[in-house]
Amino acid sequence: MAFRKVAKGTALVGVGAVATVFGLSQLSQYRKKHGHLVAVEALECKPLKMQSTLPSRESQLQALRDTHEFDILIIGGGATGSGCALDAVTRGLKTALVERDDFSSGTSSRSTKLIHGGVRYLQTAIMKLDFDQYRMVKEALHERANLLEIAPHLSAPLPIMLPVYKWWQLPYYWVGIKLYDLVAGSQCLKSSYILSKSKALELFPMLRKDKLVGAIVYYDGQHNDARMNLAIALTAARYGAATANYTEVLRLLKKPDPKSGKSRICGARCRDVLTGQEFDVKAKCVINATGPFTDSVRKMDEQEVPNICQPSAGVHIVMPGYYSPDNMGLLDPSTSDGRVIFFLPWQKMTIAGTTDTATEVTHHPIPTEEDINFILTEVRNYLSCDVEVRRGDVLAAWSGIRPLVTDPNSKDTQSISRNHVVHVSDSGLVTIAGGKWTTYRSMAQDTIDAAVEAHGLHAGPCRTVGLLLQGGEGWSPTLYIRLVQDYGLESEVAQHLANTFGDKAFEVAKLAQVTGKRWPIVGKRLVSEFPYIESEIEYAIQEYACSAVDMIARRTRLAFLNVQAADEALPRIVEIMGKKLKWSEQKKKEELAEAKKFLYYEMGYKARSEQLTDRSEITLSPGDIERYKKRFHMFDKEGKGFITILDVQRVLESINVQINESALHEILNEVDLNKNGQVELNEFLQSLSCSGISNDCQVLPAGWQ
Repeated sequence: MAFRKVAKGTALVGVGAVATVFGLSQLSQYRKKHGHLVAVEALECKPLKMQSTLPSRESQLQALRDTHEFDILIIGGGATGSGCALDAVTRGLKTALVERDDFSSGTSSRSTKLIHGGVRYLQTAIMKLDFDQYRMVKEALHERANLLEIAPHLSAPLPIMLPVYKWWQLPYYWVGIKLYDLVAGSQCLKSSYILSKSKALELFPMLRKDKLVGAIVYYDGQHNDARMNLAIALTAARYGAATANYTEVLRLLKKPDPKSGKSRICGARCRDVLTGQEFDVKAKCVINATGPFTDSVRKMDEQEVPNICQPSAGVHIVMPGYYSPDNMGLLDPSTSDGRVIFFLPWQKMTIAGTTDTATEVTHHPIPTEEDINFILTEVRNYLSCDVEVRRGDVLAAWSGIRPLVTDPNSKDTQSISRNHVVHVSDSGLVTIAGGKWTTYRSMAQDTIDAAVEAHGLHAGPCRTVGLLLQGGEGWSPTLYIRLVQDYGLESEVAQHLANTFGDKAFEVAKLAQVTGKRWPIVGKRLVSEFPYIESEIEYAIQEYACSAVDMIARRTRLAFLNVQAADEALPRIVEIMGKKLKWSEQKKKEELAEAKKFLYYEMGYKARSEQLTDRSEITLSPGDIERYKKRFHMFDKEGKGFITILDVQRVLESINVQINESALHEILNEVDLNKNGQVELNEFLQSLSCSGISNDCQVLPAGWQ
């Protein structure tokens, strides 16, 4: 928006000059090559030793219970908390981390999946001569380069197109993007460039052609956020940190300081959520890294402390991959209400978002129909009229809570800080809040620095710059070929395993079962459309997965890619987990119900079911409607409000009717009027009334009529 307000050519020169001074004044502070810095640190520090096998969750809980005193106890297993654990343990500190849910179960798994510096923040920095904003962008670009280096299997550069529809915008946006490259300095991923209208349409053919002048392409990073978070936590565990998910803090422990007599935090009373067992974890320093729940932990320390977290909900939607090119994203820099919308290829789908709406802090944020429709409207504005943007094409939707904060260290406690804030309370609680995914490592470094200083801990220097995360060391772009050749996996499955587990993919492949087919030899898929295989479930249990939701949301990303596919995979997932974890039949039912509830409320099923199509007239008599409603509920035994292919297969098997799967998919596609992968009640009734339920109505199989 700021660029649009500037209308004179002289402003370009001024802006460029200011940015150049900023860039050149800071450029020398950053390394030219990551490897050089890592080599220097390696000479100054003792070599780090990583455990060859990952400790079990039980042994981690035992360590939490039995260790006399940790140096640091971290509350929160998101990106920042896991980053703090990795930073602390690699400095030689005895480190513990507890997470009430699963690692990355909150905001860290619900991002835009970008690793970026923040183009709009640089815009603000330059136009308002805000050096703090500039410094934040500079730091984020530094961290972007580091994150792409330490997890090459989970991240990659992504070109993003900024379409331009007015001639005067072209030079202004070009200057802004070039300044972004300049601030990145030697860590610029790839130089930005201008495209003509024809070239822009060639690279992004779905783009709206009307009044298009040209486009600018710049580069940022993209990653698998939940898997990245997990990789950070697992790397910390392999270096010796005692990390446990599903372990909640009930209260903070305190004792009087022998010197001052003041009450000081000395640990936390914890509870294993899965067993209910309670125990104390003693620590010299406790770190609060709980994101949106920052204030709840601060109030455990001091009940009257004012709230600093101002939560904001960001909704994203996932649409089929044909909405965007495989290797080009899109940025809408000025939506109808001034927000920024990204439209990005991700995991062979298309992700669009985000919104920015004030919200309440909750463990279970729900995407609203209003936000979903806002995103769809903005997408329609940028795509060709030949592309029909349909509500039914929303395959998944989620809401993540951004933990925006006011700085308790600042005189102006009402001002929202776009940077992260580290605060040490009178009793010694260290709180890290705010910030962004990309800067998790520098946030962790600042937090551990503050903890070491405040508590007089004996620690070495920070060693996480250039420190490879689990799976990154032996990874290469061609690693998947070895998986295909050595194990007989499908190429798509092998690429998925290599780009998810890195060099640990071989361990997953070893667990893969024989298919009984000529090809692939091993690797049974959970659902046919996605490359997730059954052996990933077994391996994920070794990586602390404890529930079916862990599996569909974070160990695989099925819930974020297609809620229908996730729902179809659930019975088999629960079956495999139940066998490995020795679940009772009752426990299996509970897990299945909990996972379906998660999909319904948190991943967009609810919003979709509220959009039942009413467009076709239902010509059935009231008696027929009641009769066919009962028939519908015979298929929908769980009361979801829709029918899936699994529901149909179950009923057909019960009445000994045989229909092959491809034919069944074709039938469901005919009945699925809004093309969202499921049959709602209205669609069911409309299909039955298409010919007055005459013999000409051949849409539904005989068992449905």
